[in-house]
Formats: sequence, structure tokens, C-alpha cells
Amino acid sequence: MIIKDEILKEHSKTQALKIAAYACASKKNFKELMQCFMSGEYRLAQRAAWSVSWAAEKNPEMIRPYIKDLVSQMQRTNVHDSVIRNSVRVLELIEIPEEFHGEVMNACFHFIETPSTPAAIKAFSLTTLFNLSKQYPEIRSELKLIIEERWDTETAAFRSRGKKILKQIK
Repeated sequence: MIIKDEILKEHSKTQALKIAAYACASKKNFKELMQCFMSGEYRLAQRAAWSVSWAAEKNPEMIRPYIKDLVSQMQRTNVHDSVIRNSVRVLELIEIPEEFHGEVMNACFHFIETPSTPAAIKAFSLTTLFNLSKQYPEIRSELKLIIEERWDTETAAFRSRGKKILKQIK
């Protein structure tokens, strides 16, 4: 399978899962998927993002060498929202190396404070921040404050995730 061709051929959950399974079969295949994800080609990176997310969930060890890439992708402004969304989704599922904690916290706080950030990115950012607050309890008060301040203007996804986090913080 040539991952790039498969990604561009069809965009569906079935196809994304098929590509993710293939990518998890070897480090070489996973690297090929990550090259698509890191691509400057807008559509290719967008579609690869879903497969990266599924692959990382299925086999978290495969994503470890690419955490720096995930962190850099979530900070880009010239990519489809799915690239950012799936980067943060993966980061909420794994243990983030300490060297990236500051960058990830800054990006996630930015996402949840920016009204135009899509709901899913905010929800994944909330969980990522809460996970990091276990190591940095000092960020809990800021996280709590933002959730409470934005409560009335946010989506159901934000409030649902925020409610769970507030319950755990208290």
C-alpha cells in the first residue's frame, strides 16, 4: 500500500481505519503516514490526521518518536482544523514528555481562551490540560477559572468536558 495514494483516494472512517492498521504494522509504514500528516499539502495532511489519531490510539508506542511533530502541528495556523484537533486528541491520550509540557500547555490554554476555536479542539485541550495539572497542580486554578468564565458562552462539548474536570478538581 502507498499510504499517500490511499489517503487521497477516499476520505471515510473505514479508509482511515484501514490506513491506521497498515501504519501500525511497521515503523516504516508509520513513518510514511507521519510524512503525509506533516506534509505541506493541505488536503493530504487533513486526511492523514484522522488515521494518525486512530493509529496512535491503537498503538501509542508508535507515536512516541513523533511527539515533537504533533506539538509543532498543533501550533500551525496554515493547516486544516483536523490536523490540530487530532494532534491534541493524541496528546490527551498519551504521557507527554516533560520537554513539551510548556508548549502544550500554552497552546491548549490559547485554544480554550479563543472563542473561534472549534469545540472539539477545546474539549481535547481541556482534558490535556487537566492531565498535565496532575504534574502541575498550580495550573488547576487557571483551568477552573477559564471553564467557569466561559461556561455560558461555550458549546455543550466544552461544558460536558468542563463539568467532568471541575468535579475532579474539587
